[in-house]
Amino acid sequence: MHAIRKTALLLSLILPTAAAHAEITVTDDVGKTVRLEAPARRIVSLAPHVTEDLYAAGAGEHIVAVSDFSDYPEAAKKLPRVGGNARFDLEAIAALKPDLIIAWESGTASSHIARLKALKLPLFISKPKHVEDVATTIERFGELAGTQATAAAAAKAFRARHAELRSRYADKPVVRAFYQIWNQPLSTINGDQLISDVMRLCGAENVFAKLPVPAPTVTIEAVLVANPEAIIASGMNESRPEWLGMWRHWRDLTANTQDNLFFIPPDLINRHSPRILDGAQRLCEQMEKVRVKRQRALKKQQAASDGRATPAQNN
Repeated sequence: MHAIRKTALLLSLILPTAAAHAEITVTDDVGKTVRLEAPARRIVSLAPHVTEDLYAAGAGEHIVAVSDFSDYPEAAKKLPRVGGNARFDLEAIAALKPDLIIAWESGTASSHIARLKALKLPLFISKPKHVEDVATTIERFGELAGTQATAAAAAKAFRARHAELRSRYADKPVVRAFYQIWNQPLSTINGDQLISDVMRLCGAENVFAKLPVPAPTVTIEAVLVANPEAIIASGMNESRPEWLGMWRHWRDLTANTQDNLFFIPPDLINRHSPRILDGAQRLCEQMEKVRVKRQRALKKQQAASDGRATPAQNN
């Protein structure tokens, strides 16, 4: 009996220790397995959306450095910077002795990704493509940081709100729209981009979805030929870009004649973070305004047509 008790006592001491040091394995967005011996406690975030997702997952207190433009939430502004996607300070990153680095493949040069791999530190590559990927990203960040409960709650809330928007706008009449990133050069997005996914969520059809390049440049003539019913612009900051008004010069452009020139702050629609649904909410509401104006225009045309037909019917 004494031997049994002694064995039980030893097991009670050993098992929790083994569990505490159980290896954490997570698959990143490029199919690579990321392994950690323990939850990450010194995380370097190399993209603004990564920073936001880490905070959403409850791992904000474990971030030791971020990339340029990581400005949300407010606490992120106080963290040390290690450069932007054009150039990261690898020496500064290594000096921080991180136990996890998270980089954004689409926003980072392949040469920089290669140099990050050369550091031989745990590296998670983020490459989300769809709105729903935000929830799975938050969950995986929670696993890596040991904050699963917070991450699970955030992911659940995101999915619920996403589903609500989808159910509300799924069967709405399609609005043909042009999304303008910039004016010089005149830039847009194709159908593979996250923004196009948001547009589809709101019942909007990207008029340049079939172009092969993710962020193509187009001509004014191409936009006029496409004749979108709405034009959405993002620009560089929280202010509506002045160049959105350039479309006022073309009187036959439907988006202009119907006054469907809209603006959404870029951080709300360009970042793969929970705030993407704030941007989606705005876009969906804007597309609903387009539909209301369309119905009014159709009723006005019908009334005018009925008015012309009445004299002939009376003769």
